[in-house]
Amino acid sequence: MNASAEKTMHEGRNVKRIREILGIKQDTLASELGLSQQSISQLEQRETIDQELLERISAILNVPVEAIRNFDDRETINIISNTFNDDSQNIVSPKHCTFNPLEKLMEAI
Repeated sequence: MNASAEKTMHEGRNVKRIREILGIKQDTLASELGLSQQSISQLEQRETIDQELLERISAILNVPVEAIRNFDDRETINIISNTFNDDSQNIVSPKHCTFNPLEKLMEAI
């Protein structure tokens, strides 16, 4: 199977995923576009969206048209997993201490 067959873009599904990531409801997008919520639901099921409407959607979502056309869940998850840094575990890690905590405690006493 060639790579282009595997990478068929579904613009409607991409709009839905980006909208969900941004926390925007169908009703809100519909209102901004002057459409009904049902129209947005139908639009998100389309494989392709006409250029003018896609440009309006991209402006409302504040993302480039290319981001909608080329959005890929797997690539996005990969980027997030490779760049996300959870510092919650670093509280007990001495490698991030720039001072001796015992010295600071003694100074306070």
